[in-house]
Formats: sequence, structure tokens, C-alpha cells
Amino acid sequence: MVKIHELLDGANTEEARLMQHFAERAGGFRPSAVRDVFEVAMRPGMISLAGGNPDLNLLPLEELGARASRIIIEEGLEVLQYGSGAGLEPLAELICTLMKTEGANPKVSDIQITAGSQMGLDLATKLFVNPQDVILAEGPTYTGALGVFEGYQADVRQIDVDENGLDPQKVKKMVQTIRAEGKDIKFLYTIPNFQNPTGVSLSEERRQELTRVCRELDILIVEDNPYGQLSFDGTRRPCLYSYDPENVLYLGSFSKVFSPGVRVGWMIAPERIRKFLQIAAEAVTICPSVLSQRLVLSFMSDGLWEEHTRKTASLYQQRCEAVLNACEKYMPEGTRWSTPSGGFFTWLTLPENSPWKDATDALAPAIDNGVVFVPGAAFYETVDGKNPGANQLRIAFSSVEPAVLEEGVRRLAEVFNR
Repeated sequence: MVKIHELLDGANTEEARLMQHFAERAGGFRPSAVRDVFEVAMRPGMISLAGGNPDLNLLPLEELGARASRIIIEEGLEVLQYGSGAGLEPLAELICTLMKTEGANPKVSDIQITAGSQMGLDLATKLFVNPQDVILAEGPTYTGALGVFEGYQADVRQIDVDENGLDPQKVKKMVQTIRAEGKDIKFLYTIPNFQNPTGVSLSEERRQELTRVCRELDILIVEDNPYGQLSFDGTRRPCLYSYDPENVLYLGSFSKVFSPGVRVGWMIAPERIRKFLQIAAEAVTICPSVLSQRLVLSFMSDGLWEEHTRKTASLYQQRCEAVLNACEKYMPEGTRWSTPSGGFFTWLTLPENSPWKDATDALAPAIDNGVVFVPGAAFYETVDGKNPGANQLRIAFSSVEPAVLEEGVRRLAEVFNR
């Protein structure tokens, strides 16, 4: 974590005066790697392989507009007012039905509605983690999670994933090592389905074993599942929560399948924990947006959800295939990439003999060549001056047409082939 006195270096007198009042945790807030390149991605002619955005072109906008209008006209005095800190009960009931597709059977009292799953991640960290407590995470992992963990001054330890996700035995070994240091481990953070950034999924065998190992070691699991509904073949994998509801906190989101703009997600936790989460949430937002919840409820309850999910998953499959085929066609020999079965991303590892030892160094030349990506280092903690993701990078395919994706990969490969 960056220390505040390091942030003061290079600051002018007035900036330094203000910054010296910062709390030490301010040094832990890291900028989003995607936001860093957002303005670059908006340049005319630039192809962005960086942003993991859903494609909203398939949304029935006229129908949604009509629904929103009816909701405000007919229910305006309720939906434009403060609401319950836990969220709308009818939406929680529908979420319980949705969770059955993942093998889970939560109660309405277990559901906490949030302003996106990012808020849920913040609430869990705020509730459980003291400064210097350990959080276990996948390596690589979602960069937004690292920003939350560092902001609360956690000690993040990452465990490498392979093509089948996290290895439970590696988790067990890491826990033993950390406890030998006398440190407290607060939870394991995992994205089991079509992981951000690698696109890999946890195998079913490992799902059962991971939940068993964590229960045995008394390690809480925070399961983040924003992409689980976007399986290319329509298969819904059993969530970790379904194996051990008393030891898993589940994070869900409507951002990736419906709309990130409505800012509606949910958490599932045992009721005694869920009540603390509600108190912590109310201290920040008072209540989730009632209007947004009501729009999501309308979208889900009339059967639009499943149809839209199937259409978007099919679209993303076509785009994923376009990227993988382009990688095969253009990337330097020895380059490796993941083969996702859902979600938004694939993960590239450059050849050992590549002149590009750090993909971050290729970012500026890539931008000059009309393509932007997110370097792999953004998804790892730097340890002893070394970053395990230096020779890796993430490609997002969700919001770009197949022909444009191929051209983007070709431009990127031109840089790596130099």
C-alpha cells in the first residue's frame, strides 16, 4: 500500500497541505485500470478490448421506457420515496426463484439488495476486515476488488488459478502458511463462473471440495457471481452458496445481463449477518433506489429476463469465438489464452521468449496502433517489487462486433510481433 507521505512527493504547497489530513487508508485506493484507459478508448477509430461492458443494443428500450413511464405514473408516490434498507420484498422473492437455477434455496430474509455487487463487496470487507487482516483472492482477480480490499488496509494474498479455477489444496496450504505467521484470515474472495479477468470457471468437483476445505478451516467464502447467468450453452452451474449456505456470502448483480446503469445487485447471507449488512448499507445509501428496483422487478417478472439472457449469451459466444480465432491467426507463436464458456473475457499469456516482458510497456505502442487493452499487472498485487501478471493481459469481447474484434486483435498482435 502507498503511504501518504509518498503521495505528497511532487505535490505543490496547497495540495500537500490538504493531503496531510488524509487517513492512511487513502493510500490504498487504486484507480480502475479500465477507467484509466476510458478516454483513450473513446477516441475516433480506436478499438477497445479493455472495457467489460454489456452490450445494451438487445434491450427492448421502447418497452422499458413504457414500463418506466407506467411505474412512475401509477406508483410514483412510492417508487420516488425512501424505501426499505433491505430492498423491495417482491424483488427479493424473485431473486430467491432465480437462485434455484443455481441449486440454492435462500429465504427472503437472507436477501440484501445493494447498489450493484460492488457495494456488496465493500459491505463485506467493511463488516469483517480490520487493517492488516488477510483476504485470500484468486491470482489474477477483479481489479475493483483489489481497490476495495486495499482501501480497507487488508493484506491481500493471491492464489494462482488454472484452467479449472482455484485448487482447494493450494488454498489449504496458503491458509496454513498464513496462520503460521500468526495472521488472521477473514475470508476467501472468489469469482467461480467465467472469472474476471481470466474467463475460467471453477470445476464442479472443486466447488464441493473448496467449500468443504473452507468450512473445515473456518474460512468464510465471499462468492462473486456477476457473470453466472451468461453461460454460452445455457448451463447454470451450482453456486458455492448452494453447498454451504452458512459459510458463504453470495454477491449477485443485474448489471451484466440487464443494465449497469440501474445499479441493482444483491447479497445473500445468513439472516443474522444480513441484518448487520443492512445496517452498514443504510449508513451509506439509506436505501437502495426504489425506482431502479421496481424497473428490474418489472423486467424479471414478465418473462423478459430469460429471453434476454439467452440472446445476450449467444451474442457473446459469437464474439468470444471471433477473438479466439483471431488470436490463433495473428498472435505470436507460443502465446496462450483461456477458452471461456461464458462471460466477457479471455486472458492472454505472452511467450516466454517475447521481447515484451511487461505487457504494460506495450500499451502505448498499442494505442498508437489504434487498439487499447488492460495489462495483466492490474489484476495482481505487486509483491517485493514483482508482479506475476507482467507478461499477461485481458481482452474483453462483450461490447464489440466480431469483425472489429478481429481487427483489434490483429492490431494488438502487430505490436507483440515487433
